[in-house]
Amino acid sequence: MGIRAANRDYENWLAARLDGQIVDDDLDKKHRKMHESAFAFLRATYWRWSETIFEICPDLADAPAVLAVGDTHLENFGTWRDAEGRLIWGVNDYDEAAEMPYLLDLVRLAASAALAATPQQISLKAICKNLLDGYRRGIEAPDAFVLDRQHIWLRTRFVVSDADRAVFWQKIENRYHDMLAQKHPEQPPGRWRELFARAVPDASITLTYWRRSAGSGSLGRPRWLGYGTWRSGPLLREAKALVPSSWTRAHGGEKQLRINEIARAKYRAPDPWYKANGNVLMRRLSPNNRKISVEDRHDCAQLLHTDLLWAMGRELAAVHLGVRDRRDALQKDLAGRKQRWFRNNVETAAEFVTGEFAAWKKSAK
Repeated sequence: MGIRAANRDYENWLAARLDGQIVDDDLDKKHRKMHESAFAFLRATYWRWSETIFEICPDLADAPAVLAVGDTHLENFGTWRDAEGRLIWGVNDYDEAAEMPYLLDLVRLAASAALAATPQQISLKAICKNLLDGYRRGIEAPDAFVLDRQHIWLRTRFVVSDADRAVFWQKIENRYHDMLAQKHPEQPPGRWRELFARAVPDASITLTYWRRSAGSGSLGRPRWLGYGTWRSGPLLREAKALVPSSWTRAHGGEKQLRINEIARAKYRAPDPWYKANGNVLMRRLSPNNRKISVEDRHDCAQLLHTDLLWAMGRELAAVHLGVRDRRDALQKDLAGRKQRWFRNNVETAAEFVTGEFAAWKKSAK
């Protein structure tokens, strides 16, 4: 099936899972993003990766299975505050989590880096080496990245400045005042408002709601923000519609969402506000509860550093070992892989995505 036909098929499936509540304007935005670059195309089409990866990289299919992230890429990492108020860095989006061969997370992450980078920034060899070295270290000593006493280099790179903090809240407050000016602002469904009420620290807090458009792969799903004040300060919550993982859509298996399980696993320092409630994901947003984006030039330069790629590899290993300890199986599988297996698969996957991206752009003319 060609990319356009496959995309229509996926969006029909998505609309059915959302009971027709798909956001058409966001789908249009997603289609435009898919024209921007091969990296943006990869970000927006995890469903396509799920359908095709074993056709293009068949030797990945026999790797040991873990509860994996699925939609791994450079922008699937960020910062948050844990229950102790500590700043944490790591994987911060688990919408597509499912049981699958562990190597898929590594290959997709490396492919995303290869598609985002220029040859002058970093070589494919360096991408693969550092990700795999970090992953091997993470298998040996899995742990969360807590940025208080250790990993200060990560904190220095990604902690939000006072100026950026002011800009973040100013944008939110501008939108809030826009909503106050509307006579009959749109409201989220009643069940969503109940979840918002349960996700704030005081039942007396009054929230103002508006729709949000964000991300790439999740564009088209309803997403709402709830903004209020508590004890003289602002607070912000986001709710997003969930659907079963595209992995289970393509390969069958358990359709149950496993977001809470993977996010709160053994080696995580989880965000206490990040929680799936049925088919709605609720999370806290703040200047330091954020994704790290390649659209920001500073962030992109940091993401393509060898030490950060090493840290991403280590972080993935901690995620993979958090629900079931498959350490022996993963180490044995890695030891049995032929030389250059990783780079060969990443090259093949990146070339396939680049070809699909070109076909997508050509078919729009």
